[in-house]
Amino acid sequence: MNVLVCLAAILFISMTLIGGKKGARSFLALFFNFGVLLFTIFIMTNPYVNPIILTLIACIVFCYINLFYINEVNTKTITAFISSIITIVILFIFIVVVTEKTMIQGFGEEEIEELGVFSLYIGLDFVKIGASVIIMSTIGAIIDTAMAISSPMREMFHHNPSISKKELFTFGLSIGKDILGTNANTLFFAFFGGYLALLIWFKDLSYSVGEIVNSKIFSAEMIIIFCAGTGVALVIPITALITAYFLVKTREKKEKAI
Repeated sequence: MNVLVCLAAILFISMTLIGGKKGARSFLALFFNFGVLLFTIFIMTNPYVNPIILTLIACIVFCYINLFYINEVNTKTITAFISSIITIVILFIFIVVVTEKTMIQGFGEEEIEELGVFSLYIGLDFVKIGASVIIMSTIGAIIDTAMAISSPMREMFHHNPSISKKELFTFGLSIGKDILGTNANTLFFAFFGGYLALLIWFKDLSYSVGEIVNSKIFSAEMIIIFCAGTGVALVIPITALITAYFLVKTREKKEKAI
């Protein structure tokens, strides 16, 4: 416990020194996100609650905390918020279909031994639960990418107010191309870093490459990575389009008012 408190203090001091007030808010946002996540998981155990609707509501709250609470309400956070929600809704439809087709819901045979003493008749739709897990795993990357696109576009518009909508959209896409590869690799290493112990276990069990690839746990992780990468790729043009439209529309309204 003392180690956790010390690490939390080091993180808070580092974020505050580097980020100032915004860094302190970012630190508090970690606990707010954790609280929302725990509350969502608690409500999701109710068989009468739709996990997909609950996850969408939780994603809206996550977006609000990570955008409006940390960076306040302004042009870049509004456009990033709208873009993130649109991307999540589109991705959710895609993920539900993928989850049903690949049948990755439920537990793998490697987990059955630990769950053998428990009843599996809990009345939950594991297809929807599986889709919710994938969305929860990708929401952070989607918000981060949306903010990384909208913020420099706003700065470009501020320094060049006469820029056209098409030029501003092209500028946003060029930024997205630069961060797309790094974000996809970040997701890859984050997921596989967390499951490194599982890969070592596969090796100790003398699993062949075919057995590893066809195991439900491995397939589920790969699908999460692919879906997360798809979400990151999808949010780039959506954010660029919405931000360009919003900024140019605001300029046109000011010109008409004058």
